[in-house]
Amino acid sequence: MKPLSSSSKLLFAAAVLALLAATARAQSYKLESSSTPPPQELNAALRGTLSPDALYVTGPNGPLCDIWLRKSIPDAATPDTSLGVNIGQIPQGALVGAIKFDAAGADYRGQPIKPGVYTLRFMLLPVDGNHQGVSPYRDYFLTAPAALDSSAADISTTDLVNLSKKAAGTGHPSVWSLVPADNAPATLPGIAHQSDGDLWVVYFQAPLAKPTKMGLVVVGKAQAPE
Repeated sequence: MKPLSSSSKLLFAAAVLALLAATARAQSYKLESSSTPPPQELNAALRGTLSPDALYVTGPNGPLCDIWLRKSIPDAATPDTSLGVNIGQIPQGALVGAIKFDAAGADYRGQPIKPGVYTLRFMLLPVDGNHQGVSPYRDYFLTAPAALDSSAADISTTDLVNLSKKAAGTGHPSVWSLVPADNAPATLPGIAHQSDGDLWVVYFQAPLAKPTKMGLVVVGKAQAPE
């Protein structure tokens, strides 16, 4: 067998480094299903609407968050088919689940989120100059502090924005981007790295009338400022 040329050695070394980097990324965040009931910090009536199983995400520094999806997410009377909307069948302001952050993190805007329990509600990014270029998709979950969001009923977008500002502790709501499931793992639920933007995405089957795959960005932020 001929010895490798210098250029071949360089190509081989680059391929090994790329493989090692991909392997390291794959080991950075993991997701497991856990038989963990929704936390007591949530209102009892709201807690009863959630699945008894959690999506448990761990990262390089240990536990990151637990996510509980609603047993059944309501469908909008008229689906929104506007440009940039992928999940128009969910009413704006609808409760979709809850999340418990085990460690401090940051939302898709880069705003900090403190450890604690929050509700997750659906909202579409407004079409205005303040949000232009943030993402090609308008679908988001907004977090609200569990102590302030006690009903499973839909709420107005104004009330949701105001509640979510309290989760962020800023003048802007705490926003968590939803992305299409084109790159979802074969088995759901699952977590995958998205190199475009360096994002970590939790993929799951949303319990709508017509089950729909979707991805929730749990680590990473928008490349363009809002």
